[in-house]
Amino acid sequence: MAVDDVSFALEPGELVGYIGPNGAGKSTTIKMLTGILVPTSGEVRVAGLVPWKQRKENGRNIGVIFGQRSQLYWDLPLVESFELLRAIYGVPRDQYRRNLDEFVQILDMGSFLRTPVRQLSLGQRMRGDFAAALLHSPKIVYLDEPTIGLDVVAKEAIREFIARINAERGATIVLTTHDLADVERLCRRIVLIDNGTLIYDGDIDRIKSEYGRFRTLVVRFCEPVERPHLDGAAVAEVEGPIARFRFDRNLQRADLLVRQASERYRVEDVSLEEPDLESIIRRIYVEGYGGRSKEDAS
Repeated sequence: MAVDDVSFALEPGELVGYIGPNGAGKSTTIKMLTGILVPTSGEVRVAGLVPWKQRKENGRNIGVIFGQRSQLYWDLPLVESFELLRAIYGVPRDQYRRNLDEFVQILDMGSFLRTPVRQLSLGQRMRGDFAAALLHSPKIVYLDEPTIGLDVVAKEAIREFIARINAERGATIVLTTHDLADVERLCRRIVLIDNGTLIYDGDIDRIKSEYGRFRTLVVRFCEPVERPHLDGAAVAEVEGPIARFRFDRNLQRADLLVRQASERYRVEDVSLEEPDLESIIRRIYVEGYGGRSKEDAS
């Protein structure tokens, strides 16, 4: 069973990370929300519509980007793909022109608008796909691995565009990705599934506080210190004048550790490292959420 009793609701204007390992059911869910697949049981509604029963109405409300597929026409110049999509969606000329002008500026597409799609780089094609998916001003946008294969610069441009569309246009966005840096950068809420089952739905901060209890204080001393010690923290590593102290956020405060360090030693600099979302999610995949292993949950 690809998806088993997955249930969640989104508020208008939310930007939610929908994440899980390969085969968890993310793309299956997106295909049901877009009307491509029909569920064998249960109910799905998107802005009050049943996607597979009201395909045309649903299609006008949504924009979709599949990172490994394109809705652009391979042999046509990029701008002609946009013109065809304008006709398909019946977008009024003035709205189309406003949207296109804005997207060309934000996504820096002016230099390749008249280039055939087959000659575009992956980053250029993805920028074109984003513009194509949003030309008709959809209320809801599904992004399935939108930054896959992109370099660091292209990824950041796409992230900024997603954030801007969400903030300025109020578009509701569902983001599925294996790149959890995208999720941390863009989302406040995540929906986590594994083996087709919902295992977490809530704030990123909450899951970090539950599973990312341990933080690391990095102290650079003015000179090397032999066996440095801070009450309430364990020495994780010492290399030259730099020591790393690991501590439980629920039992110790970072500012008190910093005060200890400055009182006991000559300190040049301090910094705090938080556990990243990727390591936390990896732990949940292995251990299960709420302390239950996958064997216990099955």
